[in-house]
Amino acid sequence: MSVERRATVVAITISIILAIAKVTVGFLSGSVAVIASALDSVMDMVVSIFNNVALKVSESKPNEKFNYGKGKIEGIAALFEGVVIIASGLFIIYEAINKLIHHEPITHLNISMFVMAFSIVMVLGLVMFLNYTAKKTNNLVIKSDALHYKTDLVTNGVVLISLIIIKITGWHYIDFILSMILGIYIIKEASEIVKESFEILLDVALDFETIEKIKDILKKEPLVLDYHCLRTRKSGNRNFVDVHLVLTPDMKLKLAHTILENVEEKIRKLDPNQKWIINIHADPYDDSTINKIMEECE
Repeated sequence: MSVERRATVVAITISIILAIAKVTVGFLSGSVAVIASALDSVMDMVVSIFNNVALKVSESKPNEKFNYGKGKIEGIAALFEGVVIIASGLFIIYEAINKLIHHEPITHLNISMFVMAFSIVMVLGLVMFLNYTAKKTNNLVIKSDALHYKTDLVTNGVVLISLIIIKITGWHYIDFILSMILGIYIIKEASEIVKESFEILLDVALDFETIEKIKDILKKEPLVLDYHCLRTRKSGNRNFVDVHLVLTPDMKLKLAHTILENVEEKIRKLDPNQKWIINIHADPYDDSTINKIMEECE
C-alpha cells in the first residue's frame, strides 16, 4: 500500500472514532455545534474512504484504453470532497437557524467539552501527519484531505469555545452565532478545494516555480540553441512536459538523443517523488511561428 493510501486509512480510522463520540454526545446535549461537528466527522469518514479508492485507481498503470493512466480521478475525488464539505457547511447553517427558531436548550456541557477537546487533540495529530505526507508526495488528494481536516480543527475549536462560553454565561445564542460563522468558513475553505480540482481536470499547468526551474534547465543545457512550445500539465502523481528544443541542423542523431536524455533526467530530478512523462521534440530551426498557426503550442 502506498504512503498516500496509508494516510487515508489513518484518516478513516480517526474519523470513525470521532464520529461515534460526537454523534452520541451531540444528541445527548442537544448542541447544534456538536451535532454539526459530528456530521462533519461522518462526512470525513465517507470522503476519506472515497479518497482511498480514488488513490488506488489513480495508481493503476497506463493500458491500451487509458494510455496516460487514470490520474485525473484524483481531481474528481478532490471535487467530490469539496462539494461534500460545502454541503455540510450549508447544513450547519440550516441547523443553527432551526435551533434558534425553536429555542432548544443545550445540556451535558461537561461531557460535550471533553469530547470536543479530545477531538482537537486527535485532529491536530492527523493534520500534522497529512501535512507531512502531502509535502512528501505533493498529492492533490492528500492536500485536499489535509485542508479538510484543518477546517475540522478550526470547527472543533469554535465548538469548544461556544460550549465554554455557554457554561460560564448561560448565553445559548452563542451556539447559533458561532455555528453560522463556522458554516460560512467551511464553505469558503471548500470552495478553494473545488477550484483546484477543476483546474486539475482542465489540465492546469504545473506550478510557476516548477515551470521556471524547467526553463532554467533548458536555457543552461549545452548545445541547445533555443526552446519553444513548452507545455505542462498534471494528472494524479504524473507530471507531463512537452517542449521543442532547437539544435544545430547538422548535429548527429546520437548526440541529439544524448542531449534530450540529459534534459529529461534533469527535469525528473526536480521532484523524484513524482512520475514524469516528458516528450521532447528536436528542431533544426525555430518553428514556433508555424506551430502557433497550427495551434500546436501557445
